[in-house]
Amino acid sequence: MNLNPRAQFLLKSLVDLYITDGQPVGSKKLAEASGLDVSSATIRNVMCQLDKLGLVHAPHTSAGRIPTEQGYRFFIDSLMEMQPLTADLLVTLNAELDANQSTDILINSASSLLSDFTKMAGIVTIPKRSQLTLRQIEFLPLPGKRILAILVINEKEVENRVIQTDREYTQSELQTVSNIINSQYAGKDIFNIRTSLVETLHQASSDLDIQMRTAASIADKALQENDKQNSNYVMQGKTNLLNFSELEDAGKLQQMFQVFNNTRDMINIMDSCINADGVKVYVGRESGIDGLGDCSLITAPYEADGEVLGVLGVVGPTRMNYKNVIPVVEITAKLLGQALKTES
Repeated sequence: MNLNPRAQFLLKSLVDLYITDGQPVGSKKLAEASGLDVSSATIRNVMCQLDKLGLVHAPHTSAGRIPTEQGYRFFIDSLMEMQPLTADLLVTLNAELDANQSTDILINSASSLLSDFTKMAGIVTIPKRSQLTLRQIEFLPLPGKRILAILVINEKEVENRVIQTDREYTQSELQTVSNIINSQYAGKDIFNIRTSLVETLHQASSDLDIQMRTAASIADKALQENDKQNSNYVMQGKTNLLNFSELEDAGKLQQMFQVFNNTRDMINIMDSCINADGVKVYVGRESGIDGLGDCSLITAPYEADGEVLGVLGVVGPTRMNYKNVIPVVEITAKLLGQALKTES
């Protein structure tokens, strides 16, 4: 888009002012804030030009102007000056995303940090590893014909699964089951283990195979439960969005929270960013989700050991402080990936 330097400077000033206070920007206020030695009439002429280009619009006849989605897009792509992160923020991120923590804690911490630092909603998809290696499995009996399965996956991921069985099992029986599974399958890919377990269940028929049949049946149920974790996400800080005046409309809020509760919509948009080269920004309707028409979504993939595991991001109003939020999303993705490295 061909804008002369003055028009670009005034557009940048207008967007910065509107992001700061949320009020339409008039020519007089823009003249004072920009510091340009030009008259209000000149600024009004530039505003008319920007209006015709679809970059700004007046919400009311007598009001000043505010950015449009196209105006935000031009600002983000061409005018924005990124704000470096403070030393204190970096220290906090490094401390909270400690590699010695479990994957579940790291994912929840990342979502919470994104929410806390941006005062918006932070979202992190659960890691999707192409390689899920079983390191160890243990079982504990629970009341009601249930068993607690404790799985150690890859190097440090610990997952607990409660499975339902057809009878009660003693701790001794379950110890035998875990010994069999650990001795035969530790260090192998979970998908391959399940394939082998299914074959074992079909083949084990004699009395000599009772222990193996029991082990295969219990382990298969435990590993099936693990599959459900591959299409989920953690989202924190949704109530932060209630603090923005442009999202106060009850109908808009209802639509927005319906989107958050519809995991399919959120997973689809997050998954579409998994192969992005760094940070990706959706402004308003660019996301293609009706309920997020007044919101922007900033995402970045996170990876470990050369493998992209998932996507994290921030959801907030289109009037968000992009120059501050984008660096937070970017560095959080990098630090989360580093913390999830298997060699750490």
